[in-house]
Amino acid sequence: MINEKGHILIVDDNRLNRMRLAHGLQQEGYSSAMAEDGRQALAMLARQPFDVVLLDLVMPELDGFEVLAQMKGNGRLRELPVIIISALDDMESVLRCIEMGATDYLPKPFDVRLLRARLNASLASKRLRDIELEYLEQVNHVIEAAAAVEEGTFECDSLAPVAKREDALGKLARVFQNMARQVYAREQSLREQVQALRVEIDEVKKARQVAEITETEYFRDLCAKAQRLRQRRGE
Repeated sequence: MINEKGHILIVDDNRLNRMRLAHGLQQEGYSSAMAEDGRQALAMLARQPFDVVLLDLVMPELDGFEVLAQMKGNGRLRELPVIIISALDDMESVLRCIEMGATDYLPKPFDVRLLRARLNASLASKRLRDIELEYLEQVNHVIEAAAAVEEGTFECDSLAPVAKREDALGKLARVFQNMARQVYAREQSLREQVQALRVEIDEVKKARQVAEITETEYFRDLCAKAQRLRQRRGE
């Protein structure tokens, strides 16, 4: 079960290391899942969301460097914090991981208190980034709405999630919604007026056509003949 405090993916080919990390995370209130190699880790990352990845470097087939490279090359996983936990404590490995985009680096054996501090920092950073990405996405919705208003294709419901915000962006979304409703109401009123005008024009045309027929000499002559015919039948 995913914990609200944070869901962590542990990637290590050593079962004892995985179990130790999982136990430590559980003690701190985190939920976790485990992958025994790089391929399994990438498959799990593709299937479900995680908040932080604890990644070993030395693994068979697909090592931690390759896993990190693939994650940073993936648009969906690029911003996911990765903390390297490895027995490789040489400066070259540390620098390489940081340059590739790792959030932090802890040598084995690690101190649980230090891991907790790094996890908390990574999770705080991720949450801030998630809020920023959500904000930017909603800003994009408002930009698209502005274009839709200009094109006459705007739909009020398209900004409903943004309009729930209490900040300036939410206020702008509500302004767009009110504007669109007013424009829609005016359009409906205009359509009704145009329809009523068309009915009136049609009635005038019909009256004119009738008048054009009834006012002709030919029509009056027909009426006179019809009247005489009725009179004769009455006789």
